[in-house]
Amino acid sequence: MSDAETYGELAAHGPYGVRPGHALITMVEPHPGHEYAYNRWYEDDHYYAGAMAMPWMFAGRRWVATRDLQELRTPEKSAVAQPVTAGCYLSTYWITDGRYDAHMKWTVAINKRLNRDARVYHDRTHVFTSFQDHETTVYRDGAAGPRDFHALDHPYAGLVLQVVDCAGPAERAALLERLAARELPRRLAGSPAAMVTVFRPTPLPGDRMTYVKQVEGVDTRLTLLWFLERDPRDCWAEHFADLDGLGGGEGRVELVAPFVPTVPGTDRYVDQLR
Repeated sequence: MSDAETYGELAAHGPYGVRPGHALITMVEPHPGHEYAYNRWYEDDHYYAGAMAMPWMFAGRRWVATRDLQELRTPEKSAVAQPVTAGCYLSTYWITDGRYDAHMKWTVAINKRLNRDARVYHDRTHVFTSFQDHETTVYRDGAAGPRDFHALDHPYAGLVLQVVDCAGPAERAALLERLAARELPRRLAGSPAAMVTVFRPTPLPGDRMTYVKQVEGVDTRLTLLWFLERDPRDCWAEHFADLDGLGGGEGRVELVAPFVPTVPGTDRYVDQLR
């Protein structure tokens, strides 16, 4: 069977909805002196060849934390980022619900090929990189406004990455229930955040790239993405500075990190990272 015939067979079967059933969330720190080169490599090549060109990855967006945004992060002692300011670039991608396994087969193979072809930039550190399964999305305005599947295409002005670690699976389940039913709707009401998407990490395959470490907290961690209609610097103190208390009795918040969107095709913000 030819490649063209194989694609025809694959398209005829399996899930093909628009819900973001899975996500790739990756926070990366370019090594000092490599900021411009890293940004150009990621935008000009890797964002496409290493992500958006892959089957079932249907939306993506890059975000950046300038030095003033990095300095808003909490807690100072983070289990995610050491130091807590590490990881000035964040990329987020949606993967079609039910297509994680098929996508992973492709992504492992294409990244091996990119490495062989010297199309991987190695002067960077993966601070927080994981594929994650979607748990829930909570909206500020109910049925009005963009849905979670629009979130990476809608021109949001900012994003807050939040990571919460729990003692065990039972505590995580209790935290998720509290967040979805009470805490997130309360915090979203009247805030500049239009929605919060909640994910839980899933293990990476054993044949992953060696520079990407195995995912931590598979049974105990939640990852929240807050999508903001205002620049986080303009509303941080009023709405987000106390997010480190969100874990309550079930978990500990290990990272609260604000970002703004990059401007594709430019080096905007690169000179503001240090």
